[in-house]
Amino acid sequence: MNVLITGTSQGIGKAIAEKFLREGHRVWGIDVLEAAVAHPAYTHIRQDVRDEFPRPEEAGAPHILISCAGTLEEEEAIGVNLEAAIRFTEHYEDSPALQSVLYIASASARNGAEFPRYAASKAGLVGYMKNRALNLAARGVTVNSISPGGVVTPANRHILESDELYAAVKAETLLGKWAEPEEIAEFAYFLTAVNRSMTGEDLLIDNGEMLRSNFIW
Repeated sequence: MNVLITGTSQGIGKAIAEKFLREGHRVWGIDVLEAAVAHPAYTHIRQDVRDEFPRPEEAGAPHILISCAGTLEEEEAIGVNLEAAIRFTEHYEDSPALQSVLYIASASARNGAEFPRYAASKAGLVGYMKNRALNLAARGVTVNSISPGGVVTPANRHILESDELYAAVKAETLLGKWAEPEEIAEFAYFLTAVNRSMTGEDLLIDNGEMLRSNFIW
């Protein structure tokens, strides 16, 4: 299948691209950074997701759309995390080959943690996902999102490089750890390439952080 992914130069997006390539799919990646994936079935499009996207026929008439590009920068969060994801979807969702759409949101969409515009952008992304699930269901297209909690990615380097901070964030989870990007990629692959019955759902992958509760009696 033809897979179009934004944000493929690092972290979760890179891991998702590599997973699809290992499974024999053709991948187009869009990222403002240079390519970090080297594979004969991978095409890298270097651009800001806020710019005009390539025409659908230049992206292989995608079967799968995955919106992963994101930023923690407050002044850019709404434009990159939400508005660009909407434009990305609208630009490609008419592809006659389309089977599935996936958005990488955040646990912040549920608990409002982190930065205000970042949390708002991810919550908006989950709401938009449900809207597209309603509208694309008649075509048999599944639309879902994944909301990761802590993930071991370059964006979290300042935490990972501090023993004190990393111990503190791991202590906030039931399983005492953060997820690896490759774990998120496995879920992303299942939801898009395998799943045909789950749609309109947001999958929380946070090592039990949301359930963490200290009962006082």
